[in-house]
Amino acid sequence: MAAQGYTESIKRLMDELAKMPGVGEKTAERLAYHVVGLSKEEAMNLARAIRDVKKTVKQCRECGQLSESDPCEVCSDSRRDRSIICVVEQPRDAVTIEQSGCYNGLYHVLRGRLAPLDGIGPEDLTVDKLVERARRPGVKEVILATNPDMEGESTALYAQEALEGVDVRVSRLARGIPSGSQLEYANSAILADALQGRTAVRSNRDNDSQGGKQP
Repeated sequence: MAAQGYTESIKRLMDELAKMPGVGEKTAERLAYHVVGLSKEEAMNLARAIRDVKKTVKQCRECGQLSESDPCEVCSDSRRDRSIICVVEQPRDAVTIEQSGCYNGLYHVLRGRLAPLDGIGPEDLTVDKLVERARRPGVKEVILATNPDMEGESTALYAQEALEGVDVRVSRLARGIPSGSQLEYANSAILADALQGRTAVRSNRDNDSQGGKQP
């Protein structure tokens, strides 16, 4: 019997589960005993699902979204509006916007946000790639859809400054999303309002700053 009354294998499973975001010691214990209580078939299905995710899911070389194809389904879809790029912090944010059904442009995943206290700086984000994409012919607008909290606002400001000199309209989501909240928790109606009512933080020479361009 391992320390604290757990078997070695259960304790090892708990330790691995506890490394997941938002999973504390007690939650890890409950999840571990749930796994133990699964049938062998159910447990193997879970193990295979984890294995398959690690084997098949990759990062799109174009936008940074997670996909089983490269480029991803959005980047390879000729029906998408390629004049607009929506910038998000994490892959799940792009999924949230996509599920709202109110956006038909492309995405760019920063793979994080500026958080100096957590050791995340500009070099850890994909802003350079964003600038490269924004310079391509046909791109007219970049929507900064980072989360409306302190780190998200700082990240948006950094991206905005990096886009100085690039001939695109830079806009920010409208304040339909409460300050301090997360995109993944916003419903479709709120996201639609935020996208439709987005405001320009900088316009190019071909666009004024009156209102938001429809996606």
